[in-house]
Amino acid sequence: MLRFGFLLLCAASAALSSLDALHMLQLESYQLPGYFRWFGQNRARALGWPAAIGAGGALLGLCLWLLAPQSAALRLTAPLCSLGLALLWLFLRKKRPAKKPLKLTQRASRLLLAAFLVNLLAALLVSFPYGGWLSLFLPAFAALSLPLAGFLVAPLERGINLWYFRDAQRMLRESPNLIKIGITGSYGKTSAKFILGTILGERYKTLITPSSYNTPMGVTRVIREQLKPEHEVFVAEMGARHKGDIREMCQLVPPDIGVLTSVGPQHLETFGNIETVAATKFELIEALGEEGRAFFAADGGWSEVLYAQARGPKTLAGLKENATVRAKAIGVSPEGSSFTLVSPEGEIECKTRLLGRHNVQNICLCAAVALHLGLSPAELARGIAKLQPVEHRLQLLRGAGGVTVIDDAFNANPEGAKAALDVLLGFEGRRIVVTPGMVELGSEEEARNREFGRQMAAVVDVALLIGKKRAQPILEGMLEKGFAAENAHCLDDLAGATAFLAREGRPGDVVLFENDLPDNY
Repeated sequence: MLRFGFLLLCAASAALSSLDALHMLQLESYQLPGYFRWFGQNRARALGWPAAIGAGGALLGLCLWLLAPQSAALRLTAPLCSLGLALLWLFLRKKRPAKKPLKLTQRASRLLLAAFLVNLLAALLVSFPYGGWLSLFLPAFAALSLPLAGFLVAPLERGINLWYFRDAQRMLRESPNLIKIGITGSYGKTSAKFILGTILGERYKTLITPSSYNTPMGVTRVIREQLKPEHEVFVAEMGARHKGDIREMCQLVPPDIGVLTSVGPQHLETFGNIETVAATKFELIEALGEEGRAFFAADGGWSEVLYAQARGPKTLAGLKENATVRAKAIGVSPEGSSFTLVSPEGEIECKTRLLGRHNVQNICLCAAVALHLGLSPAELARGIAKLQPVEHRLQLLRGAGGVTVIDDAFNANPEGAKAALDVLLGFEGRRIVVTPGMVELGSEEEARNREFGRQMAAVVDVALLIGKKRAQPILEGMLEKGFAAENAHCLDDLAGATAFLAREGRPGDVVLFENDLPDNY
């Protein structure tokens, strides 16, 4: 029993040491290819602490064996030490800020249990021919044993997910009068979702998926936990990182209305090219039934190309003259935006607290949907006036010491970054940008960040670039446009930028936080 207890403690230490790997796997939507891509780029982080835990326990075990080779009970001190190191690491890890912390959901808990069992099996296997001491090294392999556990339990997880998925489908079938709206796009879909939910709320009892819930299981959970008989409209944000993802979302939520906010270079690491991005977004339009209607952003780009391809009822909305629903006389200021909404129903004077022309574009798109669903001009104008900035998406905040903060930390695409700079340009005072640049752009990442640097050079007075190696293309782009090198500061992390602002900031400064790297970066 003592020997088995020794092995149990070793397996527990290894399982706890895999929590960082579990967090990364969760951020990658439990997709093993994405996890191994992270592992390949972050080997030191993935292996560092777990290896220290394993080596620390093994070293203590060796010392104890040399001091008291006959004391069986004393040998338990070694795995207990490993367990203590693992708990200390968890304590320190918890203090580390995370954009999306690890959530011990039922699935994550099952995976953690599976990792414990995999490590226990490994401990048993090595204990017979080689003795139990080798089990002390198991934490060092936590970053690999965790995905192995994920692979082994994948059939069980698929079965569980399928049951929940079908239950959510059943709930939607049992609500035949519910108007189902799907929103997708490379960027702007979360903002458009909140805009549409607010506007439609003037007439309909509306449920929207919260925050960035845009995966099949995330939307499934919303349907099963929040959808009520009194709801008249359900707005589902539909995200995608692989071809076919939107088609799967539409199997869950068969849309009556499809809204396409944009098509751009997003998630190119998995899509490969912009053509695949466009084809994936178009899956929403293809899923519309005969009675369905598609709404496209008038962007002069890919969205209009897909508009031309669509065969069913469709509407083009945005800032272009060719849009059926469009905005004119746009006024943009630090306090918000004003514009005249032009539609077949007439002209409507509108005001909103949302910043930037791109948000006016999103409002036009959502207004077109609202008019299609019968909202009056008065209801539409009232809903637009109620719009609130979405957290971390061009959210205007008042900082300490007379500093104005524009929080755009959840933006991570080239078009959105350019729009944020346009907003910043509308502010008086010294303009400061804090950014690590953009990620998940595949082979285009370096060129896109260099272009971002060129755009920044024309707008900002001070640039705080996060990550000295990653930010190099941004810096090169800025210097190409004649930006003063002494006003560009490459810092190790966000904490360094915060310290710089506390030290060098002054009243009247306007600070744009543009993108915050996901935890897996």
